[in-house]
Amino acid sequence: MERTNTTRKPRRTKKVSDFKKLKLLVTVVNRNKTELYLDILSDFEINFQTSVLGQGTAHSETLSMLGLEDSDKGVIFSVVREDQATEALHTLEDKFHTIRNGKGIAFTVPLTSTIGVAIYRFLSNNKTQAKEVK
Repeated sequence: MERTNTTRKPRRTKKVSDFKKLKLLVTVVNRNKTELYLDILSDFEINFQTSVLGQGTAHSETLSMLGLEDSDKGVIFSVVREDQATEALHTLEDKFHTIRNGKGIAFTVPLTSTIGVAIYRFLSNNKTQAKEVK
């Protein structure tokens, strides 16, 4: 009777998940409108936002020429998925034109890395667990 090698090779599994790139969305608005814009941005599946107080440096003549009231600003930092960033920017642009004294600026900066899968899942609002494919 011939004996065959029954040693099994370990199965390799690869993790499948839908990792999406993240961007830092920076929004600068009049200080008294900061809470309003935080609420608007929360519609874009943003799990992390923080705001800080800012002070503009423009002279009063420049402010009045641009139609801005004061130099007290709120700066909002939000981590947003890349697939939500464009829509968030379009919404902000619309609100800058339609909300009284709601002018501001917004831009994104790509985030190139995060440390830890749990941190990434939190920042990207990714509630699904990675699945193993055999």
